[in-house]
Amino acid sequence: MDITILVSSQGKNLEMAQALGKMIEEKNSSFEIIDLCELDLPLYTPKKDADIPKDAETLKEKLLISKSFIFLAPEYNGSIPPAMVNAITWISRCGKDWREAFNNKPAIVGTHSGGGGVHVLGAMRMQLSYIGINVLGRVLHTNYSKPLNEESAHTCLDSLIKFT
Repeated sequence: MDITILVSSQGKNLEMAQALGKMIEEKNSSFEIIDLCELDLPLYTPKKDADIPKDAETLKEKLLISKSFIFLAPEYNGSIPPAMVNAITWISRCGKDWREAFNNKPAIVGTHSGGGGVHVLGAMRMQLSYIGINVLGRVLHTNYSKPLNEESAHTCLDSLIKFT
C-alpha cells in the first residue's frame, strides 16, 4: 500500500479522505482509508494490556505495509480526538516491533474543524513525530467557510508521494 489515510471522525474529515483518495488514484498511487471510529478498539487501560484486540493487530499489519500516511482529525478540546490516540496506544502495545509501523515514514496531517483546527494540527505533528513519523511541513486545513483547496492538496500529495 502506498498511502494509508487514517480518519478519526465520520463527517467532513471522512469526506476529505474520500476526495484525497480520488486525487491519489489520479496520481497512479494506491491508498486505503481506515476509519478509526469503526474499529473495535476498547478504551486502552493497563488492565486490558494482556488482551490485544484483533482490530489493533490488523491495523498494525496494515500500517507495517504502508509506505506513507495521511492523518485526518477534527480538533477535540484543542487536541487530538480519542479515537486516534486510542488507536495509536493499542498499536504501541502490539509487540516489540510496533515502531516499524511508523519509523521514518512520511505523513501529512490535516483537519476539518469547526473551531479552527490549528491546535489539533500541532498536537498531531508532535505525537506522530514522537513515535517516529516524518511529518511533512504542509498541512491540509479546512473548515466550514474554507473548503479543501485542491491545488494545495495536490501539492501536498505530490510531496508525500515523492518521499514514499
